[in-house]
Amino acid sequence: MTHRVTITKSFVFSAAHYFSTMPEGHRYRRIHGHSFGVELALTGEPDPEHGWLQDFDEFAAAVDAVRETLDHTCLNDIAGLEQPSLENLSIWIWQQLKEPLPALSRVTVRRDASGEGCTYEGPDGA
Repeated sequence: MTHRVTITKSFVFSAAHYFSTMPEGHRYRRIHGHSFGVELALTGEPDPEHGWLQDFDEFAAAVDAVRETLDHTCLNDIAGLEQPSLENLSIWIWQQLKEPLPALSRVTVRRDASGEGCTYEGPDGA
């Protein structure tokens, strides 16, 4: 019998951004900031030797590298985030973590203060 499990890890970061494609005078065109919450999910079958899907220390190390890249920055200055919507941010985080965390199955980015969020579950056919 196989057992499919999902484990999660969350982190928060604060960053600024703007949308250069918005018309002059639009509030989103001005630089502004948010506190973001991110939840990452790994899905698969636990390793029978250890009883876990992923060592949480290894999970944390991969996540910390991404958090440090994003925290207290202007997201537009990060390659690949020139238009840092929740959608693009979710995809960017996936792209940074899929190689070190092959069991990555979901990235959710939230702005809890505004009640908004986006979930990305990988490219079609992945």
